[in-house]
Amino acid sequence: MTFLYNIGIALYSFLIFLVSPFNQKAKLLRDGRKDTWNRIKGLSISEPVVWIHAASLGEFEQGRPIIEALKKDYPNYKVVLTFFSPSGYEVRKNYELADYVLYLPADTRTNALRFIDAIKPEKVFFVKYEFWHHYLKTLKSKSIPVYGVSMIFRKQQSFFKWYGSWFQQMLACFNKFYVQDEVSGGLLKEIGVNNYLIAGDTRFDRVRDIAKASAEVHLADQFVGNCDKVIVAGSSWAPDEDILINYIENVGKDVKLIVAPHEIHEEHLKQIENKLSVPSFRLTKAPQELKNYRVMLVDTIGMLSSIYKYGQVAYIGGGFGKGIHNTLEAATYSMPVFFGPNYKKFKEARDLIELGAGYAINDGDDFNLKLEELWRNENLMREVSNRAGQYVYKMCGATKAIMEEVFV
Repeated sequence: MTFLYNIGIALYSFLIFLVSPFNQKAKLLRDGRKDTWNRIKGLSISEPVVWIHAASLGEFEQGRPIIEALKKDYPNYKVVLTFFSPSGYEVRKNYELADYVLYLPADTRTNALRFIDAIKPEKVFFVKYEFWHHYLKTLKSKSIPVYGVSMIFRKQQSFFKWYGSWFQQMLACFNKFYVQDEVSGGLLKEIGVNNYLIAGDTRFDRVRDIAKASAEVHLADQFVGNCDKVIVAGSSWAPDEDILINYIENVGKDVKLIVAPHEIHEEHLKQIENKLSVPSFRLTKAPQELKNYRVMLVDTIGMLSSIYKYGQVAYIGGGFGKGIHNTLEAATYSMPVFFGPNYKKFKEARDLIELGAGYAINDGDDFNLKLEELWRNENLMREVSNRAGQYVYKMCGATKAIMEEVFV
């Protein structure tokens, strides 16, 4: 099995090389891996090192609370942060709390030995789904402790199949798994893996901290005014926007809409504006008097998590495409969360629905009916909002649990 794995890694690396002249992502990965070797050549770090590996941007957000807690409580540690995907590395390559941000070289035995010998980690954290055979085996052989952060397991994974013994060898390299839920813990227990703690998802700690530190957005406050029926749509795509626009065009003036599109280039913003007949404005081009406007377009990045607090209802985009975006940033403000039908891969969305704090919609009519029911029934709105906030509150604490066990 190791032979087949090595062949697969080699073929993937060769494929990256072949397509890199024509594919930007492949080129970034190829060049990034080469740059890693240049940057760690002759590297000598005198302080203790913690290595945190995340596949991409979403996993980084789960590892981030660990880094923040580490830098706050144990500033003597150096942090090496690695990514597999360009979509993670390119966004966070200048992350200020990591001392080194690198691409993870391909998972070969030689690369693993060379990389680990260069950074000499004292502790290692792999986030969520990351399992690399040679890196894990090398860390185990050197008695370097490895911890799984915010990990989640599914019955469909190879670890739990009849042919899973080879894959289970990777699990044996971990000192402890900090899993998100009881299902994950139960699956590990079924195959004799008992070194786990049901700690939850560190992202809940992250969104709680973001909400606590959220900035005031005075234009949003001014736009909302005394209106108590405000929808905030985050990371929306065209199918989401069509539903929202149809709704705002056909309800009374007592409802307002804030839209933060996933894509904020000029062409897309104009498409939204051309579909609207009610008065709208862009955040960066706001007029002095906002009283008569019904829609605010957020045409800048980095503000959405602060803007959610100005709404009563959140709509999370992406559910009519590959999958929904971050529901937790909205739920932490105690508000009902709506999203499209492609949500099933996202545990927090399933949880919100089960708790009666989230709504999956199939089309515009579905959205209109469910939202109008909330507007009409104040008690229901209050109950649903409280459920969303309590869900986030009760799920917080994973970071503290991990730090107290690992850094004793």
